[in-house]
Amino acid sequence: MKPNLLSDEKVIITAAITGGIQGKWANPAVPITAEEQAQDALECYNAGASICHLHVRGEDGQNTPDLKVYNKAVTLIKEKCPIITQIGNGIGAWVEWGTKVSSKGKKYGTSIRMATLEERLNLLNIEPVPDMYTINAGTFEFRTRYGSHLFDNPMDFNRKFVNKCYKRGCGIEIEVYDSGHINNIFDLVDVSSLKPPLHFSLVLGINGGAPATVSNLTHLVDQIPEGSMWQVVTVGRYNLTLTTIAMCMGGNIRTGLEDTLHYRKGKLVQSNAQLVARMVRLAKELGREPATVDEAKEMLGLKS
Repeated sequence: MKPNLLSDEKVIITAAITGGIQGKWANPAVPITAEEQAQDALECYNAGASICHLHVRGEDGQNTPDLKVYNKAVTLIKEKCPIITQIGNGIGAWVEWGTKVSSKGKKYGTSIRMATLEERLNLLNIEPVPDMYTINAGTFEFRTRYGSHLFDNPMDFNRKFVNKCYKRGCGIEIEVYDSGHINNIFDLVDVSSLKPPLHFSLVLGINGGAPATVSNLTHLVDQIPEGSMWQVVTVGRYNLTLTTIAMCMGGNIRTGLEDTLHYRKGKLVQSNAQLVARMVRLAKELGREPATVDEAKEMLGLKS
């Protein structure tokens, strides 16, 4: 697919407000409770985001597959504002904390545990029904400073998830972590009901996936079929620059505390809405107005 450096199309801004690992110990602004998440979703919506990408946490602050927690968070978000609710299919990781302590007094995580395929498939029973779910296009070793684990995304699981997702009337976003994952999606189109146009999330900067570089971004964009939609998800220090480059190329974008804890070097993010507001300013400077929720739904083919 050819990037469009002169695009003036509306840009869909997704706010990934919580994430699958980091907690308030990493940044006090990370929303953990359903109430905090609903308030953040409202603030991000008011700032210009049209999608809220969601992971939830249990009472211990760790990620949880508990549908009661998901149900509460989605309910409260929908009560607060009309932002599109998008559930992260991976659920997240549980960190097993070790005994080693850093010079700043923080304990190191020695290993992480990922959600099971059964727990992840059960996300399709969330009530009220979310607007979208994500799928992850391939299996890889998910490595962080807290440990590592195999992030298992077999073809049969994705086929089942896609088919059940469509039966619920939900949209699908496809997260790819390297170019081989795009080929997996072509196969998935052949064996399941996954139908074009496809919406890709190009994830860069995860250890175990493609590094966050301009060449990797352009390579991935070149691999996806014409007529697809795409956004970039950049984790860590290159978040701002590579997200801006993606917007210049005609892509959609994602921001939020899942992807970056720092507003700039040495300065923590104060809120998810702060990150959304920055991307809105940049989008307008580039001649790309942020898409409203209704416009985003039309672009993504979602139910109104």
